[in-house]
Amino acid sequence: MKVLFAVSECVPFIKSGGLADVAGSLPKELKKLGADVRVILPKYKTIPDEWKKQMRKKTEFTVQLGWRKQYCGIDELELEGICFYFIDNEYYFTRSQLYGEYDDGERFAFFTRAVLDGLKHIGFVPDVLHCHDWHAGMIPFLLKNEYQWKEDYQSIKTVFTIHNLQFQGIFPKIILGDLLGLDERFFNPEFVEFYGNVSFMKGGLVASDKITTVSPTYMDEIQTAHLGEGLDGVLRNRTEDLIGILNGIDNDLYDPEEDGAIAAPFSSIAYDQRLVNKCDLQTFFELPIKEDVPVVAMISRLTKQKGVELVQAVFHELMETGSQFIVLGTGDPEFEGFFNAMAAQYPLQCKVWIGFDEKLAHKIYAGSDLFLMPSKFEPCGLSQLIAMRYGSVPIVRETGGLNDTVKSFDEFTEAGNGFSFKNFNAHDMLYTIERAIRLFRNRGQWQSLVQKVMELDFSWEQSARQYHQLYMDIISRG
Repeated sequence: MKVLFAVSECVPFIKSGGLADVAGSLPKELKKLGADVRVILPKYKTIPDEWKKQMRKKTEFTVQLGWRKQYCGIDELELEGICFYFIDNEYYFTRSQLYGEYDDGERFAFFTRAVLDGLKHIGFVPDVLHCHDWHAGMIPFLLKNEYQWKEDYQSIKTVFTIHNLQFQGIFPKIILGDLLGLDERFFNPEFVEFYGNVSFMKGGLVASDKITTVSPTYMDEIQTAHLGEGLDGVLRNRTEDLIGILNGIDNDLYDPEEDGAIAAPFSSIAYDQRLVNKCDLQTFFELPIKEDVPVVAMISRLTKQKGVELVQAVFHELMETGSQFIVLGTGDPEFEGFFNAMAAQYPLQCKVWIGFDEKLAHKIYAGSDLFLMPSKFEPCGLSQLIAMRYGSVPIVRETGGLNDTVKSFDEFTEAGNGFSFKNFNAHDMLYTIERAIRLFRNRGQWQSLVQKVMELDFSWEQSARQYHQLYMDIISRG
């Protein structure tokens, strides 16, 4: 089985979010199941030189982009048995950031054509073309409505994965003909028209053979007006082709027994060693070193989607619990400013690191007691899975993948693996945090819970099997 991932970012080369983690980890698990999985993505300026030096020129050709003829090179690199292709065009991808440019529509229209035109040039025509999020959304659409009639393209099947429906790649109508070379008949609600514009995300939804989301609960949520982002009707029409497959994490990358970024390796049965990491974290942030004080952590984009406004609303009450609070992330200036102000007001309880540091994130996972994710919506979420791998007990709102992976702990039956609240309400969240802190003070039951969450399996193995079966199903349909 030959599978090609078309994606806009991928670990370890370039990352802005969880999409990159999926693209870097899932192919390795699929390879273990016998699939020949390869990945194609843009060759961004910001990819570190250590990777660029390992790339080798595979091919070059010209892409017809509307009336434009654009150069396209494809470089190749093999890592851990996976072949990665990098689409090279300095005009489109030599930028300081991945997205948010004035010409994103043109940049990813070029990406679409480069992927499809490039299949013959790289000598790899896949059985399944697996496209991820809006950046690759028009690939299935062009394949179905133009390339499908060409030699070697007839048998290619497509899977489109929604990582976050909120970001849809919406551009003016002119892009349809001027850049994609598609005629006027496709500008209607049956195809890619979206409230007077063109939606790249919708292109993937209407044209792919199968659509996946990154958790079962999110699959249900996006078929409602509340979280459907205007595409809930399209998704309900395709409900038979829609499947929710939970994301996993890379257990080799996130392994507390082998992690060189943390102060001391530990396992689920070595609780004392975990306390060494807590002490190290408190020392790093110049917090009082107290084993009996709970450390609550957030590693997050500081945006409303992540529920930061709930934390803001009850922060002073949270400080009254006596807990220590650590934030790592960047986002809206309003929230960055708020947390900096709280760190100044509560210097012995609150510490903030604006920005992102991967090694520091590992320290926080390994040293915190509780991990807070009060998201307004969360397609899957990886941070709660990583936190559990390191023994930091999650506190989450019951939405998307958080609902699928965290079940509220019952002190009497000891069922459950964390703490959760349903309503998007600050005081419901505060009550849940207070409940978690009460359990933290019951040392025997707390250590038992930490051991339990560390032994849960959220690796990619099970999810990879679901994807592998999905590929087999659509291939067998002919």
